[in-house]
Amino acid sequence: MSPLVEPGPPLDPDRVTRYSRQLMLPGFGEVAQRRLRNARVLVIGAGGLGSAVVPALAAAGIGTIGIIDDDDVELSNLHRQLSHGVADIGRPKVDSLADTVAAIDPECRVSRHPVRVTSANLPEILAGYDLLIDGSDNFPTRYLANDAAVLAGVPLVWGAILRFHGQVGISWHGHGPTWRDLFPAPPPADEALSCELGGVLPTLCPAIGSLLATEAIKLITGIGEPLIGRVLVYDALTARTREIPYGVSDETPAVTELIDYDLFCGVQADDDLTSVSAADLLGRLRAGERLRLLDVREQHEADARRIDGSILLPIGDLRGGSLPDAGDEPLVVYCEKDPRSRSAARILNERGFDDVVYLAGGIQAFAAVGGDTVSSIREAL
Repeated sequence: MSPLVEPGPPLDPDRVTRYSRQLMLPGFGEVAQRRLRNARVLVIGAGGLGSAVVPALAAAGIGTIGIIDDDDVELSNLHRQLSHGVADIGRPKVDSLADTVAAIDPECRVSRHPVRVTSANLPEILAGYDLLIDGSDNFPTRYLANDAAVLAGVPLVWGAILRFHGQVGISWHGHGPTWRDLFPAPPPADEALSCELGGVLPTLCPAIGSLLATEAIKLITGIGEPLIGRVLVYDALTARTREIPYGVSDETPAVTELIDYDLFCGVQADDDLTSVSAADLLGRLRAGERLRLLDVREQHEADARRIDGSILLPIGDLRGGSLPDAGDEPLVVYCEKDPRSRSAARILNERGFDDVVYLAGGIQAFAAVGGDTVSSIREAL
């Protein structure tokens, strides 16, 4: 395959020294290094995968790296997002990651895009780059990244991690199949786990991130055989990899415009709601924080297990007009996973309850992080 990027100017002496171990690689040499220096790579996500792939790209000699992410660094990120540290908690991830790049190579140009990637902003941002890497953790963004790359005519290197498994592939319209050929339809929204709800082995992030960077380097320089038409699947528990081949499907619709990807993936917008993670709730309870816990499942579900101190108010009764007693403590609403608790939180907000949050992942997530549950519950309100 032809190199994606034309070579830049000859390397300065210090650059020759810096990349000496790469320059001697068979089939690589200075021209390949000059292509990396001239390349512009956009990365979606500064979390688990992004915080691994961006430093690898900078160290390898990529000249310009763009980073899109609107999140701030949190304590729960640090076990896997190795470019961020304790001192970065509360900072925008794009700023923390840019500082990491500067410490590796001050001459690497970093463009920060501290925004939530959308159909409205991605085309304009992507227009300045040669290649897109998607390190996001949700299906709407993955479909958006694919379609934007198709319309821009650039290759997409994508990765995914969850629990003990990782995947890597390349989507490049006109050169092979795309993400939509592999995943013609998104999974049901309530079956798509995130790392927050499903967990992730921290060492998967640098492992898969390194593979993403490697595929980008191969495309830019024209060396090796890129993962086009193949998905590499890594199982960390068995230390085994396997390939899944796939091709262009005649049934894959042509991409002509960007759409509402939340709607396409069946994701309900919850911008007006606030959630609490299972780990955060467990920490607050163990710290002795005063909280009111509202279980909106049915009686038989609560009989099986519930969080101690909860009050039961099934979602049907809540919709029928029943309300919990008013109180000064924050109200945490939960169900088995979280669809019913999201609906309940919205109802409570509409009826004047201000300090309401729902438990992301429900009691299943709470039990998974080590939260204690009991098998009986006091009578409803």
